[in-house]
Amino acid sequence: MRMHVFNRIREGVVAHDPYFDCKEDTLGKLGFSSYQKCTVAIRMLAYGIPGDLVDEYVRMSESTCLLSLYSFCMAVVEVFGPEYLREPNSTDTERLLAINVERGFPGMLGSIVGQYKGHVKGATLILEAVASQDLWIWDSFFGMAGSHNNISILQQSPVFARLAEGHSPEVNFEVKSHHYNKGCYLADGIFPQWSTLVKTIPNPQGEKRQRFAQMQESARKDVESAFGVLHSRQGIVCNPALTWSTKKLWEVMTVCVIMHNMIVEDERDDSIYDQGFDFQGENPEPEHPLPANFEQFVEFH
Repeated sequence: MRMHVFNRIREGVVAHDPYFDCKEDTLGKLGFSSYQKCTVAIRMLAYGIPGDLVDEYVRMSESTCLLSLYSFCMAVVEVFGPEYLREPNSTDTERLLAINVERGFPGMLGSIVGQYKGHVKGATLILEAVASQDLWIWDSFFGMAGSHNNISILQQSPVFARLAEGHSPEVNFEVKSHHYNKGCYLADGIFPQWSTLVKTIPNPQGEKRQRFAQMQESARKDVESAFGVLHSRQGIVCNPALTWSTKKLWEVMTVCVIMHNMIVEDERDDSIYDQGFDFQGENPEPEHPLPANFEQFVEFH
């Protein structure tokens, strides 16, 4: 990441958590600075290394390096999570729809996929994510252990929770004179036959079906590209976990997604901000002020 992004993160965690302040002991000796603590945390996340491999670089003990890492993760999630883990608001939804209409997929809000490693030979935790063409990760669901596939993950994922509760921004579009009021996501063949999921055509026959399958599979690579960039920037997500705490694992994965989105935002062209990429505030207010009752929930679902 660029220096100003690092400084923004450092200033945010220092203002949020007193642990990152440079303090004096009883003898008046200065302790570790916020630069040292943030540097060791980001290096451990970027390279996926344990604390004893970076302690000499920052002149800190292994235990202090680990404490700095987990304190850094908690602070980043609390400070930057509401902005960089937000669900698409009305402005984001309009922009995503406009971009994907030009790509030939009206009503598309992104691509969805689950990724894991060690499905057969070892324990694993699966990350399900929704990403758009600009590599921004709009939704992440992490923490299910054991042997799963995309169907079992989707049944527990909150990706469609707002839609089922009637709190999602409105999406209206037409395809061949058919009106639709739900946004859709591109998915692979294992996902269920839902109206919110657009899958490819297996063994397409005819030029039109082959063309659709080709375009769908090409556009679906957005989320796989986002995973690839995430892996290249945050090496810790590619290595076996070094802790047994699922809470710490969730915090580490979440902070990797947050910093990924921060870097994506920073590296975009300046002209793209005119299309509504800036943070527009909190998530939109629900369309229904009160929680949906059982009949409304069934209808939405």
